Amino acid sequence: MFSTVTKINQITTVMLKHFFIICSGADSDILESCSKGEQNKYAGIGATVFFTAVMAFIASSYALYTVFDNLYTSIFFGLVWGFLIFNLDRYIVSTIKKSDNFIDELLQVTPRILLAIIIAVVISKPLELKIFEKEIDQVLLEQKNDLTLANKEQIAQQFNPTINSLNDNNKALQQQIEAKEAEVNELYNTYIAEAEGTAGTKLVGKGPVYKEKRDKHDALLAELQQLKQENKAKIEANETQIALLKNDYDAQVVNTQPIINNYDGLMARVNALGELPWLPSFFIFLLFLAIETAPIFAKLMSPKGAYDFKLEDQEATVKTTVLQNKNQRDALLKTDAAINDRIYTDIESEEELYTYKRKKARELMQLQADAFFKQQKNVL
Repeated sequence: MFSTVTKINQITTVMLKHFFIICSGADSDILESCSKGEQNKYAGIGATVFFTAVMAFIASSYALYTVFDNLYTSIFFGLVWGFLIFNLDRYIVSTIKKSDNFIDELLQVTPRILLAIIIAVVISKPLELKIFEKEIDQVLLEQKNDLTLANKEQIAQQFNPTINSLNDNNKALQQQIEAKEAEVNELYNTYIAEAEGTAGTKLVGKGPVYKEKRDKHDALLAELQQLKQENKAKIEANETQIALLKNDYDAQVVNTQPIINNYDGLMARVNALGELPWLPSFFIFLLFLAIETAPIFAKLMSPKGAYDFKLEDQEATVKTTVLQNKNQRDALLKTDAAINDRIYTDIESEEELYTYKRKKARELMQLQADAFFKQQKNVL
């Protein structure tokens, strides 16, 4: 039983090691002839590439879930993004070639490091959004409250001028009624004082002057009643219009509020993350940057190993073979051209060939002349 478990563990270890070597982009055939330490180095590089792709899958799935709000869609596109990052990292690591000059190696990896930085930013940002989710929700809540107030103010600017104008009109109509009432009251006091003899002619009783002032008061009172009816109708119409405008305002506020409530998409969360202290986010970015660039710096800083020498030897062999084949083809072409020149030079002086070609040329010119004659005859 113990030996069986041991064999299973050994087989699993070998399979994982082989899988991570494939992830590193190294030539597994060459590595098989290298030492265990060399194989373990590239297996470690491949493991870093693989787990970076896993983190990219998790990060992109969460980011896409905030966009699509669908688990299966997010997982599908997250897998696509994870494979893309895996392929890029594998390409970056596999294309780094060791040389005897550190400056050349540094120039070689510089664009790859820049690409790794971009990948690290893309991977770390969605995870930052998840890690600081509660803090981001608080920032979004404050922003939504501000947006709600700003939205109400903006909508109110569409209705307030009309509402204020109607209110001012109502006040003016009411002031007309009050001014007319004051005139009526003044005339009432005048004809009462005339009847009592306290003003005017100072005669007690309802004489001609009293009747004149009473008639004037009654006429103005009738005008007041008519004015009240007309202005009341206008005020009620204005109040109805104001109520309708307020209902429209409330309806627009209600209709636009869901847009504000849904203000929690990816860009909104990224902007909210920018409102938080930058230091924690920066350290998370540095962590992923270290993970992303670890395979690159591992190959850059490590000395040339057996794999590098064998790969260099294999590439040099292929290059030498290709150059030899090219030189042989060039020499063959040059020799064949020289032989052909000699052959045609010898043929050029043969009288038999000259006579034969002269005969054929004459026959060809006769056929051309006959064909031209027939054509001209048909035209005529």
